[in-house]
Amino acid sequence: MKTNERGIWEKIADQLRSKSLWMLYYCTGCGAIELPPSMTSRFDMERFGMGPMATPRQTDILFITGYLSTKTLRRVIYTYEMMSEPKYVVGFGSCTLNGGIYYDSYATINKLDNYIPVDLYIAGCMPRPEALLNAFNELMKMIRNGEANGWKKYKENYEWYKKNQIQALGEVFIHDEFHE
Repeated sequence: MKTNERGIWEKIADQLRSKSLWMLYYCTGCGAIELPPSMTSRFDMERFGMGPMATPRQTDILFITGYLSTKTLRRVIYTYEMMSEPKYVVGFGSCTLNGGIYYDSYATINKLDNYIPVDLYIAGCMPRPEALLNAFNELMKMIRNGEANGWKKYKENYEWYKKNQIQALGEVFIHDEFHE
């Protein structure tokens, strides 16, 4: 067996993981307005096995909407660090990718995946609920195929992420066994 092949148990676990995903919504902007329709009976994201969760420790997906300021980026990093592995990040709307209409502000983060790994971006300003459900289905497919590995990338390239975090925020204090 090749060393880069996923084991049978990991493949089975990925199949099961993709059917039951809990999300923590981190809503910082107008993107939050598109979330409620995706949960209502018309779109019903729970039929795909996805639902909201209240705490990062019980969450599989960190779902970020709207632009991030340097102040909110610090909270996003803390939240991401609290999540159990495997963990996935979805950036919703153009703000998480390029800062949106605030792209040239000194306090706006323009590219979220310089600070934490983003497994999937949903383009648009604002993406419609249909785009949201399509993205969730794509993420599920990525998980089943073993392609949603941002959390592994974060561990392997932690020094690079940490350097970017410090450059944007100053020192980021995170205390856990992973970083000691």
